[in-house]
Amino acid sequence: MSWKITYYKTASGQDVIKDFIDNLQENAQAKLGRQLDLLEEHGNQLGMPHAKAMGGGLIELRVRGRQEVRIFYAFALGKRIYLLHAFVKKTKTTPNRELVIARERKAEIEKLNI
Repeated sequence: MSWKITYYKTASGQDVIKDFIDNLQENAQAKLGRQLDLLEEHGNQLGMPHAKAMGGGLIELRVRGRQEVRIFYAFALGKRIYLLHAFVKKTKTTPNRELVIARERKAEIEKLNI
């Protein structure tokens, strides 16, 4: 059984992850699509260079290329993966504000017992 990916939506229903993906360059979208396929196939067994643990159950999906894309995600019961936050990485280290957003969204999902 493969994993099921769920995209985070705001309280108002905005699909922030899909909106982010739609605004990427075409080649970055293609690479991200392949990475998401790998994530669905391998789930919690997907490791470097595709995925990196960020602590507290938060994992970073890494898309290399002209646009360095990162998507934070977390696992839930029933082989579900929640894509929580995405950004284009422009510095060597991950900006703290990006981690804060992802952790807040993870806590929100956990509160809902999803």
